Amino acid sequence: MNLKQFAHSLFLTSAVVVLFTTRVLSQEKVSSSVDLSKASTDNRSSTQVASLGAKGRQVKPITEIRRLSEIKHLSQSALLLLVQSPTQLSKPSAQIVQVTQVKANPSKLGLDLILQTSQGQQLQLVNRSAGKSFIVDIPSAQLRLPSGDGFTFRSDKPLAGVSEITVTNLNTSTIRVTVTGDAKLPTVELFDSPNEGLIFSVASTTPVAQQVQASTQQPQTQQPTRQTQPTPPSSTGDEPIELVVRGEQDGYNPPNASTATKVVTDRRNIPQSIQVVPRQVLEDQQVTNLADVLRNVPGVAQGGNSSTRGTFEQPLIRGFLATNDIQRNGLRDSSYTYQGFDTAGIERVEVLKGPASVLYGQGSLGGVINYVTKQPLSEPFYAVEANAGSFNFYRGAIDLSGPLNDSKTLLYRLNLAAQTTESFLDFYDQQKYFVAPVLTWQFSNRTKITFNAEYQVRPTKYGQDGLPAVGTVLPNPNGQIPRDRNVAEPYSTSDLSSFRVGYDLEHRFSDNWQLRSAFGFSSVQRYTNNIINGTTLGRDRRTLNRNTFTGIDDERYYNFDTYLVGKFATGSIGHQLVTGFNFIRQNDFTNRRNRRIASLDLFNPVYGSQPFGEIDLDRSFSTSDILGFYVQDLVTLATNLKLLLGLRFDTLSQSSGDNDQGTVTAQSQSDNALSPRVGLVYQPIKAISLYANYSRSFTPNTGNGNAFNGSAFQPERGTSYEVGIKGDISNRLSATLAFYDLTRSNVLTDDPDHPDFFIQTGEQHSQGVEFSIAGAILPGWNIIAGYAYTDAEISQDNTYAVGNLLNNVPKHSFNIWSSYEIQSGSLKGFGVGGGLFFVGDREGDLNNTFKLPSYLRTDAAIYYKRNRFRAAINFKNLFNVDYFESARSTVNVYYGDPFTVQGTISWQF
Repeated sequence: MNLKQFAHSLFLTSAVVVLFTTRVLSQEKVSSSVDLSKASTDNRSSTQVASLGAKGRQVKPITEIRRLSEIKHLSQSALLLLVQSPTQLSKPSAQIVQVTQVKANPSKLGLDLILQTSQGQQLQLVNRSAGKSFIVDIPSAQLRLPSGDGFTFRSDKPLAGVSEITVTNLNTSTIRVTVTGDAKLPTVELFDSPNEGLIFSVASTTPVAQQVQASTQQPQTQQPTRQTQPTPPSSTGDEPIELVVRGEQDGYNPPNASTATKVVTDRRNIPQSIQVVPRQVLEDQQVTNLADVLRNVPGVAQGGNSSTRGTFEQPLIRGFLATNDIQRNGLRDSSYTYQGFDTAGIERVEVLKGPASVLYGQGSLGGVINYVTKQPLSEPFYAVEANAGSFNFYRGAIDLSGPLNDSKTLLYRLNLAAQTTESFLDFYDQQKYFVAPVLTWQFSNRTKITFNAEYQVRPTKYGQDGLPAVGTVLPNPNGQIPRDRNVAEPYSTSDLSSFRVGYDLEHRFSDNWQLRSAFGFSSVQRYTNNIINGTTLGRDRRTLNRNTFTGIDDERYYNFDTYLVGKFATGSIGHQLVTGFNFIRQNDFTNRRNRRIASLDLFNPVYGSQPFGEIDLDRSFSTSDILGFYVQDLVTLATNLKLLLGLRFDTLSQSSGDNDQGTVTAQSQSDNALSPRVGLVYQPIKAISLYANYSRSFTPNTGNGNAFNGSAFQPERGTSYEVGIKGDISNRLSATLAFYDLTRSNVLTDDPDHPDFFIQTGEQHSQGVEFSIAGAILPGWNIIAGYAYTDAEISQDNTYAVGNLLNNVPKHSFNIWSSYEIQSGSLKGFGVGGGLFFVGDREGDLNNTFKLPSYLRTDAAIYYKRNRFRAAINFKNLFNVDYFESARSTVNVYYGDPFTVQGTISWQF
């Protein structure tokens, strides 16, 4: 075999669906076809049974496919109610049957669509027709493919007379198969094979011989894609048909998420607002930092500096800081505060709005951000990508995956990336190197373990730590401070290295009970050399006084989470139980030397000053331990009424100290917290979910000193009320409207009677409305959009005036991004995209001494896809609007990025 033949055998155009053709199954079938277009006229359909064994053994017919009009008791149909009744859950026939793979194989008459499962005879199928579409719903079944649960299999124009075939998870317990004809209902046969599963044989309206010529012009595929190999010529002399089928992660609208409940759950059944930014959006927008990802999520603002390519970003959710509420595959990892964001290993980003302490322990009142990483695939997949853009931005990435043995029980995935970039800031420079291997071992049909690791190195010439408000957002008699002005020195550096390793073990005792155990360890070191901070602006309004520090920050994070997931029924009431325990340890060590440095003229800077004098040393350490026990029950009171109950108890302890003057001083404290959650979901019709929830959160107040009487501070508490509505506008377009009221209490504020001490009487309040919509409007036309009204203010405080607004939180914001790809014709594969991102006025600090003005940023993209090749050009801040991302104080105001262009070329093979 030469290299060309070998490459052809590994030809891939999808990271999710693997399609391969085998010998023509139609030679082994003995059946007669049923023309469903005729069947529809007499309101009946039939199911054909085939002999698929090697010796022509006749298999028993599966349950007849019935039309809805033939079902006597519609109210008792699990399919029509979309959710299994609880009583059915206790019966073996109602257990969820897993479809582990979907294949599309060419046949003599057209193609065979195979839903691979060993339990096909247990399934009851119900069909109907809608226009030119033949639809089969399969209750008590779910797609469980190697790439994940939220999966859609799609093939555009696979045969003459057939415009589209899709297989998708309609909800958490139903698979839907749709075959759409060009002019009329297609002809479909159904077979049951004990070796392969359910087989839908779709007939072409054109003889196979005429299809061969058409197959040379393959349909365009969407990332990720995979191309099947041609079937060997049949004994009848027919030429092989080459098919291309697209598997996509549900486009812009994945129906399921796991962050809210720790198990993959239909988002309509979650009594809380949750937004998913899928891989396709990340690729279409070519995001380079977390701030750009979260622009697609209403109610999320930026509190840090994203202009340094993903360093020290501080997202605010519903007005409250969520820096320490970033997760990786459901495990909290606060070390991402330093590391920043890289898309190389990310499959999607999930944002859960509101408290999540009931499952994850300590956390922000606003919500959590979960990075869902790429997982190994069961078939070979190889992809490379190259990027180049403004400010000497260059990046390369490699994505490799596939099996390591013939039985495909050992799978791997390896993501590599290297990046170098400058910025609009003077003498800023950064490199980044990223490696993320993943190994999955399916060592039995019930037990699977996945090992993962991640290593990143990021040497950086430090960017400016903001500019003064006077001269940026406020007038300055000397003029406007240039946007590219860097207040650091050219020799200032900040080098970071991070390492992560962990595992995720899943063992299924049965179809209804499983044990999950996950562990994550992360270690992050940040080495700083003369990092410079502005302190005050001189009276001349041009001289910035500065300090500098040099040292090391070392953070290590351990997270061990083990829980049991079970489905059972008590009488007519169904339960999905999640219960377990979680242990988290965090070790922090800081060794810094703080010194003075000469001031800088912001309008005529002279660089090269060296540090002098000694301000102080910062040698501090801390260790915190949190042990939590939790239980959650998703109760199905009726098929359209669900109750979510959750409770978590945490016990926490912390020891901290310093060695600033050569003498160790230490202190310790401990506390506990109880975090409840109650939620209700009601579905008046299958496409609409009305929900309400109440939940609480906690955040330790450790390491912040003591009260005047020497007592330790209690944890901050958060209380959340939320109501909303979720609706499916169509099968591929969904929307959510949420109303919320949040209160943050036990906030530290100045003790008016004892200076330099604090009391816990502070309180902050946030209320608002959020609307989001995502999905496909028409084939090829996708949208993700949202609007948020956020009213976040100080309700009680001794330091700041009551009624002051929380800084960096706009009252009004909206986002819209839409893309369209031409589906047919000579321009097929050509696409365009565009977005508008509006952020309203925001306060720059808690004293409300200045405002950041509103802005409207415009982004655009053009791209072209052809088989394995994709090329794109993205334009960000198309009209070069001067805008301000965020602010921390009167001397720390951050500009947003100016107009940038980024080109991308990718290839799969």
